[in-house]
Amino acid sequence: MQVLGQATVVQYEWCGAWVVGARGSYDMQSITHLADALDTAAKRHAKVILDASGITFADSTLLNLLILTHQTADFRVAAPTAQLRRLLELTGVDTVLKVRATMEEAVAC
Repeated sequence: MQVLGQATVVQYEWCGAWVVGARGSYDMQSITHLADALDTAAKRHAKVILDASGITFADSTLLNLLILTHQTADFRVAAPTAQLRRLLELTGVDTVLKVRATMEEAVAC
């Protein structure tokens, strides 16, 4: 687990997918460790899932990272918080990404 201020990143394998769990607030100041984790995961694993259940704040920096990861991997966003789900909906990014309500749904698709 990497901790930087209020943002943490954990990684693990689950049901044949590589999971990157993000907790805390993500913006230009705190995105680096999550970006590194998703970039590495996309290069090494067939299926990558972002467990977004612990994201308390996200801005366009995270949106950009999600789109870039989607372009390079079989990528899913699981269990986004209300704030993140609203951001995805307002920007239309939810129509581009595979967004699933639970980790189980993200692994299954």
